[in-house]
Amino acid sequence: MTSVRRLVSATSVVMLAVAGALAGSPASAAPPGDVDPDTPWRMRHWPQTQPWQVDEAVALTGRGGGPRPVDPQRYELPDTMTWDDYRAVPGTDWADPAVRGSERTFNGALVLVDYPNQPFVVTQPANSTIYGNPSGVQNLDRAEVPQFYRDFLNKPGKLNRGHTIHEYWMEDSNGRFGIELSSFGVYQMPSESHEYGIEAQMQRGQGCPAGDQCNRNLRTDARAAWIAAVGENEAAKYDFVFFLSAGQDESATWQEFGSMKFATKEDVTDDFGPPDDALPNWNATRYVEWTSWQASANIWPNATQGSSLQAESSGMSTYAHEFSHILGVGDNYNNPYGIPARRDYSGPWEMLSRGTFNGPGGPHSRWLIPGTAGSSMGAQHMLRNKMKLGIADEDQVVRLSRDALATSGVVVTRVTARAVASGGINVTLDGGDRSPACDATTDPFCDGGGYDNYTLEVVDRIGFDSFTPDSGVLLAKTKNADAAPFIWTIDANPQDIDKVDFVAPDGTPQKMTIGDYRQLSDALFHAGTGSGSQFEHVDAANRLHFYVLDRSRNRKGVLSYEVAVRSLDGAGPATRGVKAWPATARRDNSGWARCSIPVRNTGRATDVFRVAAPNASLPRTVIAVPAGRTSTVEVWLKDARRTPVTVTSESSPAARATTSCSVKGSSSGPGR
Repeated sequence: MTSVRRLVSATSVVMLAVAGALAGSPASAAPPGDVDPDTPWRMRHWPQTQPWQVDEAVALTGRGGGPRPVDPQRYELPDTMTWDDYRAVPGTDWADPAVRGSERTFNGALVLVDYPNQPFVVTQPANSTIYGNPSGVQNLDRAEVPQFYRDFLNKPGKLNRGHTIHEYWMEDSNGRFGIELSSFGVYQMPSESHEYGIEAQMQRGQGCPAGDQCNRNLRTDARAAWIAAVGENEAAKYDFVFFLSAGQDESATWQEFGSMKFATKEDVTDDFGPPDDALPNWNATRYVEWTSWQASANIWPNATQGSSLQAESSGMSTYAHEFSHILGVGDNYNNPYGIPARRDYSGPWEMLSRGTFNGPGGPHSRWLIPGTAGSSMGAQHMLRNKMKLGIADEDQVVRLSRDALATSGVVVTRVTARAVASGGINVTLDGGDRSPACDATTDPFCDGGGYDNYTLEVVDRIGFDSFTPDSGVLLAKTKNADAAPFIWTIDANPQDIDKVDFVAPDGTPQKMTIGDYRQLSDALFHAGTGSGSQFEHVDAANRLHFYVLDRSRNRKGVLSYEVAVRSLDGAGPATRGVKAWPATARRDNSGWARCSIPVRNTGRATDVFRVAAPNASLPRTVIAVPAGRTSTVEVWLKDARRTPVTVTSESSPAARATTSCSVKGSSSGPGR
């Protein structure tokens, strides 16, 4: 038997993060005893620090004086996250099981099956399997298992930290979709578990023990057992079926109990080998050449029309991911170890990409049973998929087109975090994607072309997005059809993130591949200069310029960004104009002087202005000002006594004003 301790010693970097995720904090470990009955359901059972109390704790001013970034990027890799990272969505109570979807509450059946050689792991003693499972729940009676998993998945409780599939869909859809579950079983399958887990596609025809018939259809046999028990009339009452298989799933074990545990395929030990001595202890798997035979023999979660298949290690996010397929949206991810290499498509920001893996401990903690770590708190859907699923807030979606922008001029708007309002900007690429052709076989950053839209939305680390790596602006190219990649996240930091993925059995750190989804952990755009990210994106081929202008939180802590988009081919009919006035400042003890330069939009429409000042530091170099209004821009001087300041309309470069920032000089201001 291989213990959890042995696995930790082989992959210490990853598993220490898992340990932290499982430990939790005393405040979130159990519900309090005495609470105000008027407190909302979630806060009554699982009180949390408000998100802005943490996110805003780092002041934008600090020691030494001088300018500070207005929106510094502080991303975190999923691997190091714990349950302390969870923050509730202000003003919502989606976990309340009594609240139904405003448009639909789906009625689902949870059908549980085990095997002659594989009982449900939660019926076994703690840490008794070769994977070191179960953890936290053990020695259940077989008859208790259906209710246990139904409650674990969809009834707020201590083990699931009050989070459910119903809550996910209510939050993701802003109250439109809910889920109810009824459980059935346990039914024993007529064949052994590996006969269903070893598939022709994943294992490429390898690894079936002599005398066994592999590539069996688990869904077919499980449904037959269910129908035999309850009848077709009862089964017809349900909108969909989750088939829950006893044991591990291969998605969560192929790497952790393959190359992360064994240096070579020849090193796989007998306890991870097959029951047939004529077979090797390794076998083929989906993304790479080999894994241990036992890992290869586990089922791989999947969905077809009306049903999905999961295992005990499948976290709640796996169910949300597969239910998305049932609703009609495809997968949007790559092979992180593919040859040739290719960058991930939408990364940790999308449920139908690797956002499924989100949760405490990240991707390498998904083998735990029950699934309380990685894949327990998946990301929301990105705007493209919310619009396709019909769960976007249409009054919060600004629909634009490339051609119309050339006629209208720049559009400036404010976008709220998607966990609060499912909106953003969608820009249709009239006539198609004009990006130059690229070759995905030679360029890992090639998006493949053929996109129909751009989307822009705001992510905040609250709710199910608590376990995304960052808060900021998410920009992407999208296709109307589910032809992967159909969402391509624009990476504000496309360079190699240069982080350790895991520690090999010989102690060698293994870096994340260029195709690893965590390469997009720092992909979000941030306002201002010096953030560690970018505040604008120009797509010259598609004639579009996107801006991230400002960041704010309201009194409830809701995050929003002021953003803009314009065409490179037209400024619109409005007259453009700008005035600016000089300002003076005195140096502080650190030697810095700050001027606040008044900038007035004298044009007839809201405009975006670019500010330049040589030998100065500017926290912002682009600002938006409504027509007829005055704003200010900060200019900081360290060594210089004076600098010219130029303010230019992005829409019409001829609209320009020049003024100055001076140290200890006379000041003047805008006339009244």
